[in-house]
Amino acid sequence: MLSTAFNSLVSMMRARPVVRDATIAELRDRFERMTPLLGAPPSGVRITQEILAGRNAERYTPVGAPNDAVVLFFHGGGYCIGSLNTHRSFVARLAEASGVTWIAFDYRLAPEHRFPGAVDDAMAAYRALRREGHTAKRIVIAGDSAGGGLTLAAIAALRDSGDALPVAGVCLSPWTDLAMAGASIDSKAPEDPMLAPWELHAFARHYLNGADARNSLASPLYADYRGFPPLLIHVGDAEILRDDSTRLAQRARDAGVAVTFLLEAELVHVWHFFAALIPEGEDGLRKVGEYVRAKVGER
Repeated sequence: MLSTAFNSLVSMMRARPVVRDATIAELRDRFERMTPLLGAPPSGVRITQEILAGRNAERYTPVGAPNDAVVLFFHGGGYCIGSLNTHRSFVARLAEASGVTWIAFDYRLAPEHRFPGAVDDAMAAYRALRREGHTAKRIVIAGDSAGGGLTLAAIAALRDSGDALPVAGVCLSPWTDLAMAGASIDSKAPEDPMLAPWELHAFARHYLNGADARNSLASPLYADYRGFPPLLIHVGDAEILRDDSTRLAQRARDAGVAVTFLLEAELVHVWHFFAALIPEGEDGLRKVGEYVRAKVGER
């Protein structure tokens, strides 16, 4: 049974005014203004700013975290919105849940920087961590929504370039198909107040700038998954991107990838993001934390 807090959150999100002609600048501002609702980061996580691969980043270090393990995190926002600020409380809670250091990375956004700029930045961030001395088998790459898709695109590009791959990838409600061919894009729209189909189409248009929506580095659903590390795919059954995950899980498994696929009944797009407000979010963070701990514990 869904919590009262979850139902209240969904009602609040449904009550938001729909502004279909909002500019990217307005959407960014709207996202930034929502962050106070997410609560302060947990006090047991130290947050420090740094530069990684020439871009801003934030390091989240929980008490007792091992020195040699790290999760490289890419935020969601349709490749157009979102920031270190919007995701600070969320990533700090992920670090706390896993007991491992997380680094959120400020990759370039569209429309100022089009595809494949985000993929290039993600690869550069991973390689910078490797130059700092982190071994591939002690790095996890993770992301939510578009950041989940970017996680997969980065791993595919790194594999094709001959780089040693991370020990695992973590995809939270990932956006994997910018062609929007999944049936849930429309069928789940009445159930998911967090993300609308028209928003996805706008974000894809800004990011792709005419590139093929089925290019595997833009839409990693269409990637070749041979040689991929294990993947955690965590998605809600009531979200419009559900089929981006169900199809991804099958393609990866068909390629021999060890996939942990968690489909949560009645939950919506990136419900983990609201862990400070809803118990379902806390439970989602717990599952992610357990997965990450298990993977970085494998040497």
